[in-house]
Amino acid sequence: MSLNEEDIKAVVFYRKEKAYATLREAEDMIETKHWNLAIQRMYYACFYMASALLMSAGLKSQTHNGVVGQLGMHYVSKGLLTKEEGRLYSRLLQNRITGDYNDFFDFAEEDVLPLIEPVRKLVVKLEGLIDIQ
Repeated sequence: MSLNEEDIKAVVFYRKEKAYATLREAEDMIETKHWNLAIQRMYYACFYMASALLMSAGLKSQTHNGVVGQLGMHYVSKGLLTKEEGRLYSRLLQNRITGDYNDFFDFAEEDVLPLIEPVRKLVVKLEGLIDIQ
């Protein structure tokens, strides 16, 4: 299915809004000490904003790992995102997978708290790269 320009703008707007709502959910999960859920919501906040960015640039990805690859190829390699920001996004994906699928594993406060501010900054930076008004 091909989207027209207005449809793309609408989806990008929706994903941006969803990214910030999901970031607030991560903050709520931190407040209530639900560490695995906080990790998951931090990842998804970045994922929604990254997918909005890719869509705004006419780039597609069918998988979560594909988003990592597209960010690396089109944004990290060109200096629009730092290597540290690219690694943070990759780390968040791996953490989300670990928290969701590994039995007998739980994240702790010391795993989560150092990530929230870098995640906030990454969400804002990704949004700043979106070239749709």
